[in-house]
Amino acid sequence: MTFPTSQTTRFRIDVPDDVLADLRTRLRNARFTGSLDHRPWEGGTDPAYLRELVAYWADGFDFRAQETRLNELDHYKAPVQGEDLHFLRVPGAGPDPMPILLCHGWPSSFLEMLPLATRLADPARYGGDPGDSFDVVIPSMPGFLYSGLPAEPLTRAAMAGTLHLLMTEVLGHERYGAFGGDIGGAAVGWLGALYPDQVLGIHLIHPPVPASLDTPPLTPEEQAFLDAEAAYDERDGGYSEIMLTRPDTIAAALVDSPTGLAAWIVDKLRAWSDCQGDLESRFDRDTLLTMLTLYWATGSIGTSFKSYYDWHLNPPRPPITVPSAVTLSHEPSVARFPRSLAERALTDLRHWNTPARGGHFMPLEEPAQLTTDLTTFFRPLRTA
Repeated sequence: MTFPTSQTTRFRIDVPDDVLADLRTRLRNARFTGSLDHRPWEGGTDPAYLRELVAYWADGFDFRAQETRLNELDHYKAPVQGEDLHFLRVPGAGPDPMPILLCHGWPSSFLEMLPLATRLADPARYGGDPGDSFDVVIPSMPGFLYSGLPAEPLTRAAMAGTLHLLMTEVLGHERYGAFGGDIGGAAVGWLGALYPDQVLGIHLIHPPVPASLDTPPLTPEEQAFLDAEAAYDERDGGYSEIMLTRPDTIAAALVDSPTGLAAWIVDKLRAWSDCQGDLESRFDRDTLLTMLTLYWATGSIGTSFKSYYDWHLNPPRPPITVPSAVTLSHEPSVARFPRSLAERALTDLRHWNTPARGGHFMPLEEPAQLTTDLTTFFRPLRTA
């Protein structure tokens, strides 16, 4: 396929100088609270860590170097259902690369997928078989960063419809695979449910819960997991309740304060990654600040909440009948997810791996592990 196609245009990240200058001013003038708990991070983002991060963001971080690095990749925009959708393509280096869609969640971005994408596109570079190459497409999910927000409710099914149009009508793929986690994984699940004739298979790190838990009755293991998940949400779910019910209120604060934006996002990156409490053991500081700067420059933190606000409009999802795989995220709310519960939603679950490492942002945390699992799962489906 020749890029750009007739429906796509090249895109470059180009944050204006005055936006970066204003950002540095705001960071240098930041005000900080003290902690309400003597235990660091117990009440949210640790103020001491936040001070250090903000100081480096203001006077040590070189965004232009990161921008140059990102612009070495192939970025595009395409109109899909009336809104521009931003995506990257990492072309496969093998003889017959398989098209695959990689979908991020919240509070994330296309950046999460880049370490995984390079391995999938060019396996020979990492000691693999060129025949396992993928042609990788990484969208910014609707409402995130450089992708527009549709006027219609942003349900998981609606996101799946947008992504399917990108892969089929815009890019011309007759069949393709898909991978995702969190919101992206939920959209990928809907891809498998709605388009089984064109979706070769799906790979997830967060297994779907079935639309109904009544038939057959839950097993003790399944009930114990759901109870533990609910208990975890009691401690961690404050962010979600705000975004579900009052997104515009919190968005007004975060779009005006880069320090607040950092606190809101960093809290979840630390809590949900497999970092054992040491955030920068999984995310180097420049990667953190590149993502935060892109959220800031695009002013998209509020629109990234839309799928939360529209959550109550999601219809029950049909069973997912396409071949499926799970590499289970090792994060508090997911790590003990029973395979039997996933099989209620995934009727053709062919691959199940519980590696006990790599959390909510696994493509960034454990890209080599995911590459192995994705390659193993999709290899027999290439000729299906």
